Amino acid sequence: MLSVGIIGLPNVGKSSLFNALTAGNANVSNYPFTTIDSNLGVVPVPDVRLEELRQILNPKECTPCFIQFIDIAGLVEGANRGEGLGNQFLGNIRQVDALAHVVRCFQDPNVAHVLEEVDPARDIEIIETELLLADLEVLNGAIEKRVGIWKTNPRDHAKEKEQWLLYREKLEAGIPLSSLILDLEDQRELKGLGLLTGKPVIYVINLSEEEYPEANPPCLEELKQSQIWQNPSQALEVVTISARFEWELQQLDPEERAEFEKELGITETGLQRLVKKAFKSLGLITFYTIANEKLRAWEVEEGTSAPEAAGKIHSDMERGFIRAQVVSFEDLLQHGSFQELNRLGLARTEGKDYQVKDSDVIQFAFRD
Repeated sequence: MLSVGIIGLPNVGKSSLFNALTAGNANVSNYPFTTIDSNLGVVPVPDVRLEELRQILNPKECTPCFIQFIDIAGLVEGANRGEGLGNQFLGNIRQVDALAHVVRCFQDPNVAHVLEEVDPARDIEIIETELLLADLEVLNGAIEKRVGIWKTNPRDHAKEKEQWLLYREKLEAGIPLSSLILDLEDQRELKGLGLLTGKPVIYVINLSEEEYPEANPPCLEELKQSQIWQNPSQALEVVTISARFEWELQQLDPEERAEFEKELGITETGLQRLVKKAFKSLGLITFYTIANEKLRAWEVEEGTSAPEAAGKIHSDMERGFIRAQVVSFEDLLQHGSFQELNRLGLARTEGKDYQVKDSDVIQFAFRD
């Protein structure tokens, strides 16, 4: 399952965000280090297409894609050296797929800031510096262990040596590894090494209830003028949200919540936007299957072959793959069934080389 780590300084609203996302009960307090152990929660990916297919096909079961969110205790300056509970917290995020970096923009005298004053640009810089330093420490250790092998078999390990030394050069220059153009194999290598700055980051700008759902609040405008925002190493993914407001919203019954959102003009909550951005930032697409009156959405990386997509459902299906019958979401929505699309000649038969497209609806044939 895909996983997103919620990071940030203490008392920026991480646990409130986690509770709003998962309707969970993570401990929320006005004091640093309330979260000692990571909280885990599973969230369905909002999917309008899946709902439209459900209404057309009327299956007995309908299952969306899911993302796991991990509420990780607050990092502090010096976390890479073990300050706070730094090493433990950094270890908790090494294997997540993406990071949601919560940035405090709300003023509240009842919620202590670990550095006394609210300063979003400074807070971002602290967290990003800690991740860079932590990566540099891990990478130096990994390089030290490989130097002997590189000397013994220079040809066999030339690419690895070149790549790892490039990573170190970037980190020493204060540049996150996400700024590099990396293929899928390199990205998996970064994750295997436990490097943090190569992961996609979504900045979650946590506003006061009074400012939300304003699209461009003063705090965000100030951030856009800061140096850290002016010279990004990559395109920034940003979501504005009021974690506490949306947490409270999630505690209303569905009808009351819908009425309240309508009254405020909220057509899509910050939570929904965050989940979708997390999904998008990981370079994922969605395909759908309908079998035995069960409709299901599946996430795969863009460029996934039909057999690999079948393997997402079950490894036996990938090994025994024969063919895929593919129809478009739009055609199925219009005509209502695979049978009708077959009759109209709108269903395609694809083989092992076919790359699954976003919104494909697929029936797989395979040998048992």
